[in-house]
This record gives sequence, C-alpha cells and structure tokens, in this order.
Amino acid sequence: MAIKLYGSLISTATQRVKAALAEKDIEYEFIIIDMAKNEHKKPEFLTRNPFGQVPAFEDGDLKLFESRAITQYIAHAYADKGNDLIFEDPKKMAKLAVWMEVESQKYEPIASKLVWELLLKPMFGMTTDEAIVEEYEKKMEGLLDVYESRLSESKYLGGDCFALADLHHLPTIKYLMGTRVKKLFDARPNVSAWAAEIQSRPGWIKAITT
Repeated sequence: MAIKLYGSLISTATQRVKAALAEKDIEYEFIIIDMAKNEHKKPEFLTRNPFGQVPAFEDGDLKLFESRAITQYIAHAYADKGNDLIFEDPKKMAKLAVWMEVESQKYEPIASKLVWELLLKPMFGMTTDEAIVEEYEKKMEGLLDVYESRLSESKYLGGDCFALADLHHLPTIKYLMGTRVKKLFDARPNVSAWAAEIQSRPGWIKAITT
C-alpha cells in the first residue's frame, strides 16, 4: 500500500486528511502517533514533519505535511477517483479557493480557540476562560453571518457542489456541535442546514469511525 498517513484520531488536522481520503475512496495505511508520549517530537517523526505536528503523509516517495496541502494533493492527484473535491473550471476553482482561504485564515483561528476553551481545557482538567469564550463567540457570530449570506446563494461555500472548502470545516464543526457554540450555527438556517448536510456525508462518517 503506497499511501501512509501518520496522525492522531483526535487531531482535527488528521481528521481533515482522513476525510479527503474517504471522499476519494482511497485505501491507505494509518499509523497512529501517540502524542501523549511525545512521539510527534521524536527524531523519527521529525523526518516526516520537521515542526513536530500531525499529520504527516506519504504517497510513494512523496512526503507532505500540513493538512490542507495534503488534501489539495489528494484532490488533484486522484481526481479520477471517488467524489470531486475541486473544479476544472478556473473561475469556479477561484471561488472555491477564496472560501478555502476564509476557512484557514478566518474560521479556523476562531473555531480552534473555542474548541480549546470549551472542550479541551475541561478534558485536561483546566479552567475555561469565560471572557475568552465570550470574545470568540462574538467573532464566530460575525463570521457565521457572512456564511449565512453566502449559503443563501449556493448550497455549499465554494459553489453548488461539496468541495474542499466545506470539507476543511468538518473536524472543528464536529467538536463545536458538542458545545454551546452549536446554538450559533442553529440560529442561522442556511448555516445549520449546511453543517448538518456535510456532517452526514458517508465519507465523513467513514473518516471518523474507521
């Protein structure tokens, strides 16, 4: 089996790559990196990702890190397999690229901070900072208002078909739906319908259950 994915099951970045592989119906070997034992900081793993973060990815002699770079490679290199995650038309692809940037530059910093404060801190026995939560909830509200407007124009962020811009949101959405932030999604009908639809995709369900 040529493709190997090194990562952690709870890592949102790892889940992002697993989702892309599932959507493209690609078989691969998954090697679990025990982050509690700092396996991601050991010399062997650092040859795969010099920043000591998961995931790391191998396809034959190609080695990649950074989850969004990996998903883009998968979408392009295996365009003839599974479900399309990109567009051939350059204008459609440009619009998709805009929303991929929105996810990584605007959504992810807010979402990851809320996941940390509301989910991970309690898990690690730490105290949630309510002031930070309120600050980032307000930021998320403003962002989701933009999403609500965009999703009134098309079913998905990048257009009328599910694509990488939507897929990249899935891991943090999964975690946020288990927190009080869910109400911010539920309060916006287009956002709520979009979030529910992408979470119900067979590829995503396969990614988080296998």
